[in-house]
Amino acid sequence: MSAGPLPPGDAGAPIRVLLADDQHLVRAGFRVILEVEDDIEVVGEAADGERAVAMARALRPDLVLMDVEMPGVDGLTATGRISADGDGPAVLILTTFDRDDYLFAALRAGASGFLLKNGTPEALVEAIRVVARGDGLLAPEITRRVIATFARPGAPTGGGSDPAAALRDLTPREREVLVLVAGGASNAEIAAALRLGEATVKSHVSRVLAKLGLRDRVQAVVFAYENGVVRPGG
Repeated sequence: MSAGPLPPGDAGAPIRVLLADDQHLVRAGFRVILEVEDDIEVVGEAADGERAVAMARALRPDLVLMDVEMPGVDGLTATGRISADGDGPAVLILTTFDRDDYLFAALRAGASGFLLKNGTPEALVEAIRVVARGDGLLAPEITRRVIATFARPGAPTGGGSDPAAALRDLTPREREVLVLVAGGASNAEIAAALRLGEATVKSHVSRVLAKLGLRDRVQAVVFAYENGVVRPGG
């Protein structure tokens, strides 16, 4: 095995996925769905959060597909521990529990995506690809709930110890981009709104994330609402 995996999407480098779920049949089902895809490789399975953290550190996958309710260390705690490593894999939360407290706890823990298990196999595969690219993902109905209910300034999730200073470091254009990202706009939609090329928008998004110390667009949404950059309804 090489010292480290190539970036996801490089030729010959499939997206390496770790499955974390306490139900063996569920893990087996996910494996069947994912391993028929040429660009996805399941590198391990964990039946609880503690094992998921250990395997994430040992196997260095690109992404962990994480259940919430597991014995011992639950998926939310495990997500926090994996995210705290800094250079760890992205975490995609997949659960049957459509609850706001799970959603917000997962986002604050550093999850890069959140999907419900009642989705389609195609949606799961696409979610893995999106998160592995570093874009971050929320199911549409979850994005609407974040926009509608999440905004309570305080408890910053990024930007170091001084999010206000990090925000001041943004250029006016970068702040415009952050506002549109927080509204759930895609790069194509941002490009149309600001009359920019998509490549330029992608560069702006990358700079915003770097300046605020955030992993991906999901964390940018959380940061923007928690720090009052945008508010529900406008």
